[in-house]
Amino acid sequence: MHDLVLKGGTVVDGTGATAAYTADVAIKAGHIVEIGSVSGAARQIIDADGAIVTPGYVDPHTHYDGQATWDHQLAPSCWHGITTAILGNCGVGFAPARPDRHDFLIQLMEGVEDIPGTALHEGIEWTWESFPEYLDALSRRPRILDVGTHLPHGALRAYVMDERGAANERATADDIAAMAVIVEDAIRAGALGFATNRLPSHTAKDGRSVPGTFAADEELHAIGSAMRRGGGGVIEIVSAESMGNVSGGYERDIEWATEVSIEGGLPVTFCLTQIDTNPNRWREALSMIEAANAKGARFVVQTAGRPLGILVGLTTKHQFTGRPSFDEIADLPLPQLVAALRDSDRKARILAEESRAAGIGRFIGRMADKAWPLDDPPNYEPHPDDSIAAYARNRGISVDEAFYELMLQHDGRQLILFTLGGYANRNTDHIVELLSHPITILGLADGGAHVSLICDGSTPTSLLSYYVRDRRGSRLGLETAVAKMTSGPARLYGLHDRGVIEVGKKADLNVIDFDRLNLRMPEVVADLPTGARRVLQRADGYLATIVSGAVTLRNGEETGARPGVLVRR
Repeated sequence: MHDLVLKGGTVVDGTGATAAYTADVAIKAGHIVEIGSVSGAARQIIDADGAIVTPGYVDPHTHYDGQATWDHQLAPSCWHGITTAILGNCGVGFAPARPDRHDFLIQLMEGVEDIPGTALHEGIEWTWESFPEYLDALSRRPRILDVGTHLPHGALRAYVMDERGAANERATADDIAAMAVIVEDAIRAGALGFATNRLPSHTAKDGRSVPGTFAADEELHAIGSAMRRGGGGVIEIVSAESMGNVSGGYERDIEWATEVSIEGGLPVTFCLTQIDTNPNRWREALSMIEAANAKGARFVVQTAGRPLGILVGLTTKHQFTGRPSFDEIADLPLPQLVAALRDSDRKARILAEESRAAGIGRFIGRMADKAWPLDDPPNYEPHPDDSIAAYARNRGISVDEAFYELMLQHDGRQLILFTLGGYANRNTDHIVELLSHPITILGLADGGAHVSLICDGSTPTSLLSYYVRDRRGSRLGLETAVAKMTSGPARLYGLHDRGVIEVGKKADLNVIDFDRLNLRMPEVVADLPTGARRVLQRADGYLATIVSGAVTLRNGEETGARPGVLVRR
């Protein structure tokens, strides 16, 4: 008897090479055992007629490093078809960790990934010091999806070099040797790879760049050699040029990574998106990577599935914080706050004042041509004529007043998409072009990070509903899009038991009403430890998500099954 049979679905097998076809999928003991016309009894049957059946998505770029130690769910990723989440990206994480460096690692994560430090302090129970002990801690918590992790360069350097590592001093021969031992042990214990951050603007709360940002080539080569001795693994790189502020950064990072990849036979995932200051620079970098692969390197490019954008509004952050007439009512519950802000006298006072606050409020108002009110359903490729700047011009009001008026819509819950990158040409043609390339995968969704301003963990749903189904102009084929989220990242990380629908593979699957698949509006909730806020976003259309043969979600709601495990390389 089968445990579960999906009847009559349109199978998109994840290979990217096989056209979608109609078949039943039978599951037993957590694995796919039959595909075709399945007969015989089953303990559970899901009618998938009219739906598509895909492999579960493998998200290569999340930041649930702390959250995974207390949270079984890992939302919003779980609501968007993710069945395997990979942590430890961008060179930041929580192992190895000396007992006296916990605060530093939390401030590093808070500074780089905007995860509330209060929530991390409250939520994390430090039951580990070494990286293998951290893996053991992750393995002890049941959850609804699988997780795996890199060894982060920032934590490694801080552990070995202490304050010298935090200050990005050059590593000595003894430092490098000590790091190599830890790397080899981490890989042997099951780390999926090693992550390094070369972007100087990624800083801890104290303003210092991530440890390892300026690491010399000999340090990186030694780490690569240690990975090879330990059994291999992926090198994840956030390049020095990722935000366009380090000229020649792509060349330097591709050069050393090519050498390390060839020497150790190691795959490299290189984060690449459009830079607004040089919109076609990604093409040059992609050509460099193609040339490196022709020499024997193993680069896989990880790219974003929509523009990099923050969500500003009364429930997140905005430019009116720091103005005295706003600050005196800022702590009111939202309904009372909205009522106070609708008072014409208060509005006039607030708009006449200058903000004394630092941060994003200082530049939002000056760049209103990059900001758009989110529609319902949300549109992540808005037209220039719908920008806040255009709204202000059309109404003959100031940009500040335009923001003020719009933020009060939907009873103060209106969010405004402010595009920081990947929207230089006011379209996303480059995303379609990048994801059409054979060496790219979908990534950079940053699930669990920038939680007060960003919610890109929903990107897989955007990819299918928009870039496959709804977009005007160039689109992705369904089979290609699914492969970019399944077999592509699974193959990169050596997770050969998943990523495709094939007899003998792990039964990680999604059943999707493709016609009804859509994103809901983002919402702000206060459900992190200490009541810290985060932006979450749900979806419609996921009929079932299945992990190791167990249905974990039906129509976006948990079933109570928690089959998720730690994935060790």
